[in-house]
Amino acid sequence: MTNPLVYASATDVLAQFASGQLSPVEYLTALIDRAEKVEPTINAFCETLYDEALAAATTAQAVYADREATPRPLEGLPIATKEKHAIAGRTLTEGSLALKGNIALENAPVIDRLLAAGGIIHARTATPEFSIALYTQSDMWGVTRNPWNPDFTPGGSSGGAGASLAAGSTPLATASDIGGSTRGPASFTGTVGFKAPYGRIPGAGPMSMDYYRGDGVMARTVSDAILFANQLIGPDPRDHATVPAITLPREYDDVAGMRIALCYRLGDYVVDPQVIVNTRAVAHALESAGAIVEEIELPWRSEEIVLASAGHFGTMMAQMVYSTVDGRVDELTDYGRAFVEMLRPIARTDEVNYFRSTQIETGMQRALAEAMTGYDALICPTSASTGLPAGDTLADGVDIDGTHVPLSLLALMTLPFNICNRCPVLAVPSGHADNNVPTGVQIVGHTYDDPTVFRIGTAIEKLRPWAFSLDHSPRF
Repeated sequence: MTNPLVYASATDVLAQFASGQLSPVEYLTALIDRAEKVEPTINAFCETLYDEALAAATTAQAVYADREATPRPLEGLPIATKEKHAIAGRTLTEGSLALKGNIALENAPVIDRLLAAGGIIHARTATPEFSIALYTQSDMWGVTRNPWNPDFTPGGSSGGAGASLAAGSTPLATASDIGGSTRGPASFTGTVGFKAPYGRIPGAGPMSMDYYRGDGVMARTVSDAILFANQLIGPDPRDHATVPAITLPREYDDVAGMRIALCYRLGDYVVDPQVIVNTRAVAHALESAGAIVEEIELPWRSEEIVLASAGHFGTMMAQMVYSTVDGRVDELTDYGRAFVEMLRPIARTDEVNYFRSTQIETGMQRALAEAMTGYDALICPTSASTGLPAGDTLADGVDIDGTHVPLSLLALMTLPFNICNRCPVLAVPSGHADNNVPTGVQIVGHTYDDPTVFRIGTAIEKLRPWAFSLDHSPRF
């Protein structure tokens, strides 16, 4: 029988640590037991640090027992970290055989932040190679599966993070997002993902200079996402793009009187009807709480989104991969080779180039700002699809409600908000599809207006509870 502790919220666990009802060692042991049960199926972890974590949990236990000590905000709490978030002295491979044996020289900023807050790293989570796909599989680590339905992927690139949260083997996880890598897995696993606006959470250079990307958090509740984000936010000298720190409130007013825009297709995305039904249910719940929800259209077109991202990724991400592997492209996965070989040349053509990308991006950003004028936020689906098969590189595209979409990146509706990356976006669950894979919505705020997306997310969570429990969790 599943130990109910594994689906307790991080907030509740910390409260039990403080009251003495639960010890950090007892809690970590429950998570380890759970991981040993589910990992053979879901394969979310690429490395476990159980011995070190148990030693740290013992130290944290002594802190709570000492009445003179002041526990730190995450004292004794186990946290799974994405393998790309470097830990000094440990491997940093990005899931690529081309980097096998590579050792990190220093911690990533988010690692330093969570450790300084008292968090304990008990496991590292799998990603696709170089975090470049919307599924999670690699030649190095194999296929990661969705706990809700193992025939499907938990998404990518933070798929290991989402899978471990849904399976109950971690209460919090670090994530990153350059095209939907936090929000896609949140949608497919029924968890919460926060894509912070560019510069809110410090990253590791030189890719921290890429204004599409950013590090963030994943959790099972909105409150837990706030708890974790507050420990990661703020400037770091290693990332000159970081902006002044804010503290996200833990309590919010309800949504009565708020004006919220609703957009189902973000232009011309092909969206599964089940996704639309669940998104509409979220909108109706907000209306029932007194919010004014109005449907809008956006003039975005998928062709332009593809052109903009091809020029950007070809110039930035594909070049990073090529440079990092020092030309050893033959050691990459098939999708890794395709990423480098297709995007690097295309980014140098007359039709697709970096300047053309910025022209399109400017138009998209203006269109979003104009569409959101008069509204507090925008809600829309996170994924256009109700699930993507595990173990498939989706080289031929995806099928959505009987329509073939030739480019798999259009299975997620996240990339436009990396193009508009000064907007905070909170991804929360909206329901389940017939295949039991969860669906989700994105809450998009005005530039750097993080509290508003958490206010709406908190309301949705109360109006349409999705809390993990023994009655509502993957069956293992």
